Amino acid sequence: MVLINLLGLLLIGLIIWWFWLYKPKEVTAGEGVITIKVENGTYEPSRIRVQAGEPTTLRFLRKDASPCAATVVFADFDISEELPLNKNKDVFLPPSEPGEYSFTCQMQMYRGALIIIDKK
Repeated sequence: MVLINLLGLLLIGLIIWWFWLYKPKEVTAGEGVITIKVENGTYEPSRIRVQAGEPTTLRFLRKDASPCAATVVFADFDISEELPLNKNKDVFLPPSEPGEYSFTCQMQMYRGALIIIDKK
């Protein structure tokens, strides 16, 4: 009985960490291509900062064989790309206005954000 309670508390702690406390890795794009690994149910890095008004290239490397990982969707840009397993796939994004734009798998289980900031 005690073991079941401890396992329940551990599970609750993991859920709280994953949904409220976990801070995904964030990178700021300089010049060049940013590589994003699709692995273990996540995009790594999952938060990318880029300058407004400049085109952006994101290179996805899918290591996860899950069918959910097979597609990346940028709904705000009307872009959907198939990601081949263990191969790089470049996704070109047009110059955009400042804001935060999400990217997901087709089932929205894998999540990331493209943060476009003003030029200063």
